[in-house]
Amino acid sequence: MEQATTVKVSLKNPAEGQALFGPQDKFLHLIEQEVQATIYSREEEIVIQASPQVTTRLEHLFTVLLALIRNQYVLTERDVLYALDLSRELKADQLLDLFKGEIAVTHKGKPIRVKTIGQKQYVSEIKKKDIVFGIGPAGTGKTYIAVVLAVAALKEGKVKRIVLTRPAVEAGESLGFLPGDLQEKVDPYLRPLYDALNDVLGPEQVLKSLERGLIEIAPLAYMRGRTLDDSFIILDEAQNTTPEQMKMFLTRLGFGSKMVITGDVTQIDLPRGKSSGLVEAKRILSGIEELGFITFAEQDVVRHSLVQKIIVAYNEDKEG
Repeated sequence: MEQATTVKVSLKNPAEGQALFGPQDKFLHLIEQEVQATIYSREEEIVIQASPQVTTRLEHLFTVLLALIRNQYVLTERDVLYALDLSRELKADQLLDLFKGEIAVTHKGKPIRVKTIGQKQYVSEIKKKDIVFGIGPAGTGKTYIAVVLAVAALKEGKVKRIVLTRPAVEAGESLGFLPGDLQEKVDPYLRPLYDALNDVLGPEQVLKSLERGLIEIAPLAYMRGRTLDDSFIILDEAQNTTPEQMKMFLTRLGFGSKMVITGDVTQIDLPRGKSSGLVEAKRILSGIEELGFITFAEQDVVRHSLVQKIIVAYNEDKEG
């Protein structure tokens, strides 16, 4: 049995302890579920009793979380779980960089920040490279961040328009049987792209931009035969492209343009026997240094922590 050691982390005031432990000590309970330790606060300090390895990890964790609190950052359950995960390798201090810069502001003035290290790498790749692939599970912010950066590039005058597209594979060939004009038929498949745009620009601004042609939202088939200059182009749900479609799309890249291709290779809806253009592109193109490939992990899921557990359980079942 390892000898328990005691470590104390000083607080400036009791309110810091409350922020650190969360409402009804929720964050404290999350930490205690994960590690074997006795943790409590005494006036102006937090006392940790555990094995030397665990006390080192928790001291590191609390120091980082306190630094965030002192920067007026409001911790969420998701942040605490992610910091706890990173603290295993004493890497939680990487969070301090994450929360410093905001990548944009929503139309309501709320700052949009990256929430995971995977997202941070993704943002810096998109800024550096003309074509970036963001591959990973749902809820990692792949599409949302791409849209946010596209809007920022448009506002800063770096591009003249935004083009958003996804393959209309879910509809199969039955698109013709849906009621309404083409815009209405296509919309359900493109809804997530509209949602991200509405968040950043606000619905009115989105409508105006669509009318003026600053933003174009179209099925992938509409890209054929065009070259897109000075545009920020996002291909979403790219796992559902065929290799031919993917090659067609990638070769539309014009001067002064950026492309972001997002997808989840575990969610392929193509007919049996058809290979995914995203899987092929990763295999064929990963040797080209000017292209960026960012693979998101389960730890990058920024939805409810239960969603993360569901994804992990499905992945384990598949492997088992």
